[in-house]
Amino acid sequence: MDFVCLDVETANADFASICQIGIAKYRNGAVVDEYVEFVNPDDYFDEMNVYIHGITERTVKNSKRFNQLVGDVLDFIGDDFCFTHTGFDRVSVNRACLKYQLPETDVEWRDSSMVARRTWDDFKYKGYGLDNVCSFLGYEFKHHDALEDAKAAGHVIMSALEKYPGGFDELIERLGKPLSPHVYEKVAREGNQEGIFYGQSLVFTGALTIVRREAADYASQLGFSVKSSVSKKTDILVVGDQDIEKLAGHSKSSKHRKADELNRNGAGIKIIKESDFVALHKSEEL
Repeated sequence: MDFVCLDVETANADFASICQIGIAKYRNGAVVDEYVEFVNPDDYFDEMNVYIHGITERTVKNSKRFNQLVGDVLDFIGDDFCFTHTGFDRVSVNRACLKYQLPETDVEWRDSSMVARRTWDDFKYKGYGLDNVCSFLGYEFKHHDALEDAKAAGHVIMSALEKYPGGFDELIERLGKPLSPHVYEKVAREGNQEGIFYGQSLVFTGALTIVRREAADYASQLGFSVKSSVSKKTDILVVGDQDIEKLAGHSKSSKHRKADELNRNGAGIKIIKESDFVALHKSEEL
């Protein structure tokens, strides 16, 4: 589980005007080294940027320029995956390289905002800014300090890893997939007429530990007709174990909330955990 998280602050609207760089290095889930430097941007400081991060021309007066310290930055990153929260910081580094006529960095960039978007439904399409995600996770930090922001991104990664049984490798693999992989998989199935639940309808929701098409195959073997959405005709809703334990309200998936609403009106939809569903399938294989 070797990775680093990087953040930069800029002097003005130009992405290349880096005035601070912060990097946190992680080994086995803990910060083992830190790198932070103010940078002379060779550019002016916009009052709005100063208002945000508090860095001024006086702050960086005796600091090195980007081209004088980029070698140290790349040495610190090494061969690790380098996470930034959104692409701003990655683009800033490469724009600064261009500014000083340096080759673009050969770094294995990854995005912690995309980790958040793929891990927690609350941030899938909005609200995945670093401050908002860390507030959700209960992590306090000094926003717009490059090292503090880098470590905050690291906290997002470490918190997300708790949701991936396969660890860091599974997380990296998940980043290469769409936000909602199951949307692109045909999970609808007709039920096996010999199955003990033939005639009943089933829907999946939440993050499952098994591939959704495989789960749909299991349900079909049991006789369930697998559907993609919840309705009053739904008999069973299978919820990922990590999701069923969440508090009532917005933390539940939309399908889960709809099933609750229909049940309040007498629908009788049975809501079960994924692990119980898998156990049910295994019992029928015996």
